[in-house]
Order: sequence, then structure tokens, then C-alpha cells
Amino acid sequence: MIVAATIETEERTIVVFDCPGCRYGHHVNVRIPEGSRDPLWQWNGSLESPTFTPSVFVNAQNLGGYPRCHSYVTDGKIQFLPDSTHHLAGQTVPLPQYD
Repeated sequence: MIVAATIETEERTIVVFDCPGCRYGHHVNVRIPEGSRDPLWQWNGSLESPTFTPSVFVNAQNLGGYPRCHSYVTDGKIQFLPDSTHHLAGQTVPLPQYD
């Protein structure tokens, strides 16, 4: 089952996945231009069981009421840290299928 997808341009590669806590997609940069100040995550290369390091932090509370989301994504599971503000805070669940 595919739980993530890549978006590639000449300059960067982004991996996207649906967050079951926020109920919208998150993305992480896994390749960026040299000298870029954008954050960069390590990725195991899997779209079926992705692992990203470091943690993924999305603070979109000021964007239409979306929650703050802080998680580790490891082997296709998302572990929501207690500082997340949605209903899955403190839980670990599988990533949903990516459509």
C-alpha cells in the first residue's frame, strides 16, 4: 500500500503524506538546493513504509483553525507527540493510503 508520494523538480524533492490527525497533507523536503535555508529531512526512500528524521512539526493553528501537529514517522507509522493539539495526540497509528 502506498502511503506517500514524491513531488520532484529540478531543484528539490518533496515527500507528501496524509495526516490522520490533522486530516490534511503534510510534506517534507528530502532534497533541496545547496545553500538553501529550507529544512531538510532524511528519508529511507520508501513510499510504502516511510521513515523521516528528524520529527515533523506543523504549526498551522493560525491558518483556519488547523491543529498543531508534531510527530515521528517511522516505518509507515506516525507517532503523534503529546504537544500535538488534535485528537490523536500521544497515539501511534499507521499512515493512511495516499490517494
